[in-house]
Amino acid sequence: MSILRPRRKTRQVMIGDIPVGGDAPISIQSMTNTKTDDVEATVAQIKSLESVGCEIVRVAVPGKAAVAALPDIIAQASIPVVADIHFDYRLGLGAVEAGVHGLRINPGNIGAHERVEALVSACADRGIPIRIGVNSGSLEKDILERAGHPTAEGMVESALRHVELVEGLGFTDLILSLKASDVPMTIEANRLMASKCDVPFHLGVTEAGTMLPGAVRSSVALGVLLAEGIGDTIRVSLSGPPEEEIRVAREMLKSLGLHHGGVTVIACPTCGRCEIDVQAIAEEVERKTTHIRTPLVVAVMGCAVNGPGEAKEADAGVAGGGENTVLFRRGELIQKLPGDVVVSQLMNEVLSLVDGES
Repeated sequence: MSILRPRRKTRQVMIGDIPVGGDAPISIQSMTNTKTDDVEATVAQIKSLESVGCEIVRVAVPGKAAVAALPDIIAQASIPVVADIHFDYRLGLGAVEAGVHGLRINPGNIGAHERVEALVSACADRGIPIRIGVNSGSLEKDILERAGHPTAEGMVESALRHVELVEGLGFTDLILSLKASDVPMTIEANRLMASKCDVPFHLGVTEAGTMLPGAVRSSVALGVLLAEGIGDTIRVSLSGPPEEEIRVAREMLKSLGLHHGGVTVIACPTCGRCEIDVQAIAEEVERKTTHIRTPLVVAVMGCAVNGPGEAKEADAGVAGGGENTVLFRRGELIQKLPGDVVVSQLMNEVLSLVDGES
């Protein structure tokens, strides 16, 4: 029996051809860290993100040069492109004109009501959804002054203001995010807001940190919320290559049974019985299977104890066994391998399974 709560009921919004909310699968996002006006570098990074499973990509639009680059970027991308807009509403208008598939704004820093209205009108005309992003570090002054510091309640108040403003203009193709660098605040803000609207949620922990701490903080916050049925699209924010954000997000969703595509590599933690380099083999297999979308479980086990018996649910795997390592498929030993061909033979078995499933 699943321990996951039923998904929160929300309206559905389309970002390009990707549905967000409703009964749609939880989609995975990232953001490029190239200079957007460098079309070649930005397109290359988007394609790299696509190859590891990114479904929606966001690009920073800090100036006119970035706006000018958008048509070329969009034309070469195979996934929806969302423009990230702050302060200058004219950049948002330019991004809409360029053909972006979504707009991320914080109405609080766009300025006068007329500017927000202009953006909403442009998006309505083109059928482009808007993500309203509320961050704990950029709350309105009156909300901050009342509490003296950012709070989950303050984030919700800010979000409700922005949603009411945009929906008051007759626009409902909204996605909402409430992010903090503090994990408990992120969880609480999203819990509070979940009962107050049917807008789909984009989940994330802002400024989560470098690879290890960022992955842990994001997994704790997003894992709790997703298990409670809250969340429709996610980004794992890491200080590093954005491809790593996708890998962490995929593993997070797979661990909750919310994403079923791709290869899952399981590996024993190693001990004194270990007879192969589990870490090196597992990491190499992970690298070589990143592009595979067929749902498979591949096991790398250090000894006979942690071999086919404990990994019998795996589709394929290897286990250290003295001079020879054993290769097994779905619990059955296939052959013994010398150490120098372990990865290549395991990959052959994986690719054979992929071919059999296709």
